[in-house]
Amino acid sequence: MTPSLPADPPGARSLTGVVPHVLEALNGHDDWFGSARSGVVLLVDGLGRGNLTARAGHARFLTSRMTKRDAARTVFPATTASALTSLLTAEHPGRHGLVGYRVRVPGTDAAPNQLKGWETDGLDPLTWQRSEPLLEREAAAGRPCFVVSKQIYAATGFTRALQRGAEFVAAATIAERVDAAAELALRHPGALVYAYVPELDTIGHARGWESDEWSAALEIVDAAARTLDAALGGTAGAVLTADHGMVDVPRSRQILLADGDAHLDGVRIVAGEPRMLHLYTDAGAAGRVLTAWRDAESHRSWVFSRQEAVDAGLFGPVVDADVLDRIGDVLVAARGTVAYYDDRERDKKPQRMVGQHGSLTDQERIVPLVRLGAFAG
Repeated sequence: MTPSLPADPPGARSLTGVVPHVLEALNGHDDWFGSARSGVVLLVDGLGRGNLTARAGHARFLTSRMTKRDAARTVFPATTASALTSLLTAEHPGRHGLVGYRVRVPGTDAAPNQLKGWETDGLDPLTWQRSEPLLEREAAAGRPCFVVSKQIYAATGFTRALQRGAEFVAAATIAERVDAAAELALRHPGALVYAYVPELDTIGHARGWESDEWSAALEIVDAAARTLDAALGGTAGAVLTADHGMVDVPRSRQILLADGDAHLDGVRIVAGEPRMLHLYTDAGAAGRVLTAWRDAESHRSWVFSRQEAVDAGLFGPVVDADVLDRIGDVLVAARGTVAYYDDRERDKKPQRMVGQHGSLTDQERIVPLVRLGAFAG
């Protein structure tokens, strides 16, 4: 039986629209943001709207500035590689091609990590990511474009795939990144500034978003947002958003797939990530694998075929032919508080992660869209 997959409400704002709407606001007319001379997109990795509202006492400034409309839907899968690419190209994964965390290279048994595979597996930043980066397009048209992030990201393949064309400005701490972003926006009329904050996501994976450490980091983000808002005033605008939310999965709720497990019968490659698996099957085995996983896991996960995902528009309204075979034959998106691990992998460190994401739940897919500075007008 075909599963009932969640659908975005009509008119829901998409993360793919954030940068185009910022650019419209710089041109003086936009229905998301107030007009501004320059714009900052502050991306806080891992800060779902549900996570933020549940810890409102640790983010009094942000929650005071957030109305019911200040939300967006991230893309599917709700994972950094897919979402940041969509944010910075304004395209869904079905067009840009980064359809998950680990994805099979068609015609091979390789399923590289989409964040680090550029260096380790030879992914070409100019071709594997298939859409034109907005920063490159805008810079070529004469707009001052900047990326403010940690120095370690300056020369990575992932940065080149998404952020080429912009001037990279390194800043170590969250506060320093916010200060640099504000200074660039105020000094360069018409500028588009992208600032990246990975710290919350890192802590969430290691300790969980419900941990004291995560709440403490959220307080730092909240203070930085207040500083940015004050610095920009009515001249430049900023929007704070995120790539995905987070669900804490205790060790007792991990499902370990080991040799001899019936779940793996007919499965050639287990990829994706723990809350959103791409299963690539042996020739002719896709239907059998789909039925087996539905029978075993439908009580706690959505289990669906590649074609069902495409028909439901999960990867966007269009999936290009060159992207289709990057998608698993069978997909498993956790609905309950569970995560799936291929226990045959030698590296067990990922099994120590607490905070998880990637699936279709509102906790993972709804992100904040908080307007600051001139955008709040």
